[in-house]
Amino acid sequence: MLRPRKKYTVHDLLQLKGRRCLTHIHVKSPEEAAAAEAAGVDLMSCSFDTPEAQARLPRLVAAAPQSFLSAATPHGLASPEEAIRVAFRALEAGASSVYCSASPFFIEAMAREGIPVVGHLGLVPRHVTWTGYRAIGRTAEEALALHRRMKDLENAGAYAAEIEVVPHPLARFLSARTRMLLMSLGSGPGCDTQFLFSDDILGDYDERPPRHAKAYRNFAAEYRRLQEERLAAFREYIEDVRTGRFPDRSHLVDMDPSVIDQVARSLDGSPS
Repeated sequence: MLRPRKKYTVHDLLQLKGRRCLTHIHVKSPEEAAAAEAAGVDLMSCSFDTPEAQARLPRLVAAAPQSFLSAATPHGLASPEEAIRVAFRALEAGASSVYCSASPFFIEAMAREGIPVVGHLGLVPRHVTWTGYRAIGRTAEEALALHRRMKDLENAGAYAAEIEVVPHPLARFLSARTRMLLMSLGSGPGCDTQFLFSDDILGDYDERPPRHAKAYRNFAAEYRRLQEERLAAFREYIEDVRTGRFPDRSHLVDMDPSVIDQVARSLDGSPS
């Protein structure tokens, strides 16, 4: 039986640190948001980095009105002032907090305005030119750098940080040494949330899933099946039109033939 739904605040979430691991899904549609809330997922996140994503946010909020939803700001914010403007737009659209992978300098500016901010630790996919796609923190040097980065985010005012593809013993070690929530994406069970993308959970693509992900369904196969059904239906429609099977009498609206005769006589100038 699912527990009664309560919309979390940041204060609520911080009180849960160390008490239990929260479930956390990145959703991309109102249907996914509604399903996640109905299933009892604790936290959600979504994109807020394109005009389409920004227009979608209010619909996600409406679909899951009792859920804590964090909106991811665009990469490449030009200034702390721009970050503040984007974050306030997200909050005004219904987001509960914002995610930002920029430097602590940007996060501090937002936090100073009372904006709840999630930072980022570990692998940053957009910065892989510096690291390659790999786990971050396997050496003492990298582990110490991650700890410094974590403390920089904490001191800047972030209430949480996504920690991506960090060795699980190190992630557990770091989580015990910060008051922030650490949100594990491929960093093991020793953090405060387990974070997955809905695409991974649903098997929503054909590529090989990341090592840290688990697919619970195969939506990609279902989409292929539906596309085949679309193709078959369209071909059947074309054939029916060509052979005169569509439309048949069940699709037509009939009328009294005498009305047509009357119209024709009127147009021809014949007496009625």
